[in-house]
Amino acid sequence: MQNTSALELSFQMGEVLLKNGAEISRVQETMERVARAYEIDTFDVYVLTNAIFATGVEQGVEHAARLKHIPSTTIHFGRIQAVNQLSREIAEGRHSVEEAFAILGEVRAIPYSRLPLAVVACAVGSACFSYLFGGTWRDALVAFVCGVVLELYLYWTGKRGLSKFLTNLSSSALVTLCGAALLLCGLGDNLDKIIIGSIIRLVPGVALTTSIRDFFNGDYLSGAIRLLDALLVGGCIAVGVGVVVRIVWLLAGGVVW
Repeated sequence: MQNTSALELSFQMGEVLLKNGAEISRVQETMERVARAYEIDTFDVYVLTNAIFATGVEQGVEHAARLKHIPSTTIHFGRIQAVNQLSREIAEGRHSVEEAFAILGEVRAIPYSRLPLAVVACAVGSACFSYLFGGTWRDALVAFVCGVVLELYLYWTGKRGLSKFLTNLSSSALVTLCGAALLLCGLGDNLDKIIIGSIIRLVPGVALTTSIRDFFNGDYLSGAIRLLDALLVGGCIAVGVGVVVRIVWLLAGGVVW
């Protein structure tokens, strides 16, 4: 029973890591570390960006292969760090299987940032990046407002389960429309600087960086999947911004520029 539980613990820890945006090598290493710590004779695991395959043999008894599809991932570095710490403590022999399961349950319950904090962070980040890329303080102020609108919209779409690509397409269009409207009302100076700052929240930087790390670690399939995902998200952002800018330009007769 304990051996089976140890295998299940390893599998669930890998699942938590994968769901929260960890790179493939980290997921596989953590699962193997847990298996060694609980003295599982043979443990084989293969991890992809959206799936985990695992088999184990304990005292000559082969446990059935486990397969689980992980449809999408969201970034939560707090959970990743907590699982990494748990795996180190397991490797040091500090937890039984039952204790590790209890701690893992607490890790799963670590919440995301509260909405007010997320809104402030997105707004401040948008304003700072707008100024960093050459915008004026007026552009930064408009980007701040767009950041507030963006985070509230992302919260709303997250509650309704809108797909990633539609979310990024509509979000980029919304902040572009918001920035253009405020600019036409006399706020702000440069639409491009406003847009650049406002869409930073949507840029798939973590996915792109993780894909490169996967390539360096030899996980070419997972790296290609993450890279394609990042490129598609970037394309959705570009389309959302481009369509709205073109429409506003036509309606305003080029005044927005």
